[in-house]
Amino acid sequence: MEQFRGTGVALITPFTSKDKVDFEALEKLVHYQVDNGVDYLVVLGTTGETATLTKEEKDQVKAKVLEVNDGRLPVVLGLGGNNTQSLVEELNQNNFEGFSAILSVSPYYNKPSQEGIYQHYKMFAEASPLPVILYNVPPRTGSNITPATVIRLANDCKNIIGVKEAAGDFEQVLELIKKKPDDFLVISGEDKLALPLVLAGGAGVISVIGQGLPAAFSEMIRLGQRSASDEAFDMYYGLSESIDLIFSEGNPSGIKSMLNSLGISETFVRLPLVPATQELQQKINTFVARFKN
Repeated sequence: MEQFRGTGVALITPFTSKDKVDFEALEKLVHYQVDNGVDYLVVLGTTGETATLTKEEKDQVKAKVLEVNDGRLPVVLGLGGNNTQSLVEELNQNNFEGFSAILSVSPYYNKPSQEGIYQHYKMFAEASPLPVILYNVPPRTGSNITPATVIRLANDCKNIIGVKEAAGDFEQVLELIKKKPDDFLVISGEDKLALPLVLAGGAGVISVIGQGLPAAFSEMIRLGQRSASDEAFDMYYGLSESIDLIFSEGNPSGIKSMLNSLGISETFVRLPLVPATQELQQKINTFVARFKN
């Protein structure tokens, strides 16, 4: 579990102007993360626009990331949904060689009770050949995983090793850190709360901005892990504008604009998402140029 402390990055899926997966850009993106000090990669998460990928494309993206990474960093696979039995069948049928853990979002749209969430994850964990990280993101799923349910799952399912927490409620984060088992990972799912979470005893972050500014963001988190709060917050204040910018018109449109500024990939997204406006692109270009200097 120590391999999931620090900075993980939720990779985008780059697209070409013809709406195909841009594997050349994906290769460049993976090298950029590895070369700039992130701790692990997350593939096929929300930021990867996984909901709009075909099964063939998902398989191709997984294979490409594993090929380019070449064992240099741990790789976490996003795999979640709102049909528990279908997910169990997918766990039984897929080959997970090369992956170190599964990040699984809480069931969305159905709005299950806490007992339903617990039973869903219990069945998922029993079927999973890999450690499982819960993903709580109520603004997207329509329901919150309460700390009581997270702790219950942590105690009852030994291969549930952590939670990516993105409820936007720091009191909930603190309750999780206070009550969790010693070896259970509380991981920030929100870039702006990542440093406070680490300083409070959390494990780290699965970041979006981290793939745009991996060296600086990863160093900030490492400073937080060493309790060097003054230095860490100096970096945080320098990075905070970029976080506001990339989320101002939605994710991953904003981070794709930043990666375009950096010469890594194009800005194309798939409907129902649309690219960032020219106004935002210019603001991001200005930030990137200033940050490089």
